[in-house]
Amino acid sequence: MIDVCLLGTGGMMPLPYRNLTSLMMRYNGKSILVDCGEATQISIKQKGWSIKPVDAICFTHFHADHISGLPGFLLALKNAEKTDPLTIIGPKKVEKVVNSLRVIAPEIPFEINFIELEGDQFDFEVCGLRAKAFKLNHNVLCYGYSFELDRAGEFDVEKAKAADIPLKFWSRLQKGETIEADGRVYTKDMVLGPGRKGLKITYCTDTRPIPEIAEYAKDSDLFICEGMYGDPEKQEKAIEHKHMTFYEAARLAKAANAKETWLTHYSPSLTHPEQYMDEVRKIWEPIRAAKDRDDKELNFRD
Repeated sequence: MIDVCLLGTGGMMPLPYRNLTSLMMRYNGKSILVDCGEATQISIKQKGWSIKPVDAICFTHFHADHISGLPGFLLALKNAEKTDPLTIIGPKKVEKVVNSLRVIAPEIPFEINFIELEGDQFDFEVCGLRAKAFKLNHNVLCYGYSFELDRAGEFDVEKAKAADIPLKFWSRLQKGETIEADGRVYTKDMVLGPGRKGLKITYCTDTRPIPEIAEYAKDSDLFICEGMYGDPEKQEKAIEHKHMTFYEAARLAKAANAKETWLTHYSPSLTHPEQYMDEVRKIWEPIRAAKDRDDKELNFRD
């Protein structure tokens, strides 16, 4: 099970009714933050979630509306008495950028480890999830993220019996352990069937639509994608500033066959994004204009 909360849906500047960009995911007692716009910590508190279990922060890029909340967030972690290490992931020079912001948050009681993204695709593991960062097409170096939780195959009783595996080892092998006993080595593949469909979350913002986005978002259970503009007449402006319209995001969601899509990162001039959704859903039906603190619990399908 993964809990997902879109803490802020705004782009460029915070508004009284819309916070800046940030996503929070909770899995197995740990939390991951993607981007940390201004007032992210406030939105977490309004949601009623705790910031202390945040063990990793992934940044898409270093524009202010995606990172300006970091100094205050680090101080909030300090006040929450966090002592475990924090991992920060981001584009080239992430360590330099973060340390520059830490001028106003110099003393924190936990270590910060950095992962600098390289190339068009970067694979890593974070808080028990497999992750891919993939390069986008913005006016600065920017990455999208895809997170996956694998699901093991079902326990196969007949397979375990055929391999003459003692009953006392079945439960441990099902949990993924490797056991050495009586001169033999027992592994999980000796008792489990083929892997089953897991969970996949893809997050993509600040970019023009490129085919690679649909490839990385393919079959996502939740695809969170920027929709800077809802008015079709803003197409030229989207191209100029390297952002997307609702309709471009919907076409990507359709190409990806995303189970559910949330639009986010709205222009400050877009006060009522829902007014455009009837036309957008003609392109791809399972899509909606997200609001601050929208959340979803993702569970394995039977």
